[in-house]
Amino acid sequence: MMGTEILMNVTPQETRVALVENGVLVELNMERARRRGRVGNIYKGRVNRVLPGMDAAFVDIGLERAAFLHASDVVPLQREETANGEVERPESIHRLLREGQEILVQVIKDPLGTKGARLTTYITVPSRYLVLMPDNRSVGISARIEDEVERARLKADVEALQAETQSPFGFIVRTAAEAATPEALRKDMVFLNKLWQSIQEKSVTMAPGTEVYADLPLTQRILRDMVGVELEKIRVDSRETANRVSEFAAQYVPELLERIEHYPGERPIFDLYNVEDEIQKALERKVELKSGGYLIFDQTEAMTTIDINTGAFVGHRNLEETIFKTNLEAAQAIARQLRLRNLGGIIIVDFIDMTQEEHKRQVLRSLEKAMEKDHAKSQICDVSPLGLVEMTRKRTRESLEHQLCEPCPTCAGRGYIKSAETVCYEMFREIMREARQFDARELLVLAAQPVVDLLLDEESASVAELQEFIGIPIRFQVEALYTQEQFDVVLL
Repeated sequence: MMGTEILMNVTPQETRVALVENGVLVELNMERARRRGRVGNIYKGRVNRVLPGMDAAFVDIGLERAAFLHASDVVPLQREETANGEVERPESIHRLLREGQEILVQVIKDPLGTKGARLTTYITVPSRYLVLMPDNRSVGISARIEDEVERARLKADVEALQAETQSPFGFIVRTAAEAATPEALRKDMVFLNKLWQSIQEKSVTMAPGTEVYADLPLTQRILRDMVGVELEKIRVDSRETANRVSEFAAQYVPELLERIEHYPGERPIFDLYNVEDEIQKALERKVELKSGGYLIFDQTEAMTTIDINTGAFVGHRNLEETIFKTNLEAAQAIARQLRLRNLGGIIIVDFIDMTQEEHKRQVLRSLEKAMEKDHAKSQICDVSPLGLVEMTRKRTRESLEHQLCEPCPTCAGRGYIKSAETVCYEMFREIMREARQFDARELLVLAAQPVVDLLLDEESASVAELQEFIGIPIRFQVEALYTQEQFDVVLL
């Protein structure tokens, strides 16, 4: 049985990291030198505008669009405790921020589409086992560490190290820290304390709108975050990057060191498991299922919709069985595609209608189980009265489609263009309008090839009638650069 492998394809312009499970691509991360992701980066910002109506502020951090900071993401100036010991939040953004104020902020969401980055002043700095929280002293343990004894041990160890290193900060213990020795935790804590000190020193001297701290490059970040994943191999097609990744692993993830290898092969590394083909498929609307059924993905501004069809799959037993089998296979494919396409926000899945409650339950359970491997947090609701499954998946980066594509210049993202027939009739109306308004000896019509073909063939009788009606000859000329919807009527 094959395990999980990481393939790293590195060029000076772009780094791509593929996560392959049992020979199948399940996740793709990419970072371009011109547009590095900014999640986790810390900036010195200046408050541009405070918006009481939205309880938020826009902050200039040096990017082309101002970033968004909500009141709930601002550390209160003074913590006011209520009778039951809870911290009461200052209710107004005006009490927290003022225009022109300089603040240290961290990006929690990259700029997506037309929206600027999302910020927080609850800054966190991660290392291998711990995450430092400068604004409080508490110790939190990752929910994925389930063993109560181990949770108690880690909490005690970290609290003891806080006292020993005289660290005034709080820490979150990451999943990777399960079974970590006190010495390993201590190294992390000392490293984080020093790092935070240097961030603070830099932030004092830097001008607003500058980056104070950047998260690790993608190749190293992947190793740090691949917590609890049994990796068979990490293959890197650049010797220099392989050396850098090995140095990083030796310091932070020594157990992965022997699995890192430089890939010197003649074949491009992404050809090993048909990764390039899978990326291409992940950009298409239609996803074929082995059974003959298929899925249709539609990504809109508000949500992503997924439709499931039986297609050519006719099954062997009866219709209900065929539908059930298709839906089960679809649940697996959807979980993989959501990770691969990195789709986030609201997702609506239209499974084929099932009559048996047991089948509905099994399909939903199958989807939940398949989503468990996904590191992005998701929430799945029950089947709605209309037979739809509503779910959400945490969105932090742009989807694969938004990273690799741009809207089509011909249809401007609509996904369709007017038919040649529609354009012909629009043109006839325009000719009538211009012939009435202006005196001309002749009309010249410039249009795309399919439109002119239609005018001279199936619509030739209509053109002859129109010429007779307006009493002016009409000439047609093909413009190669025109889209099907474009035309011009020129008076000669």
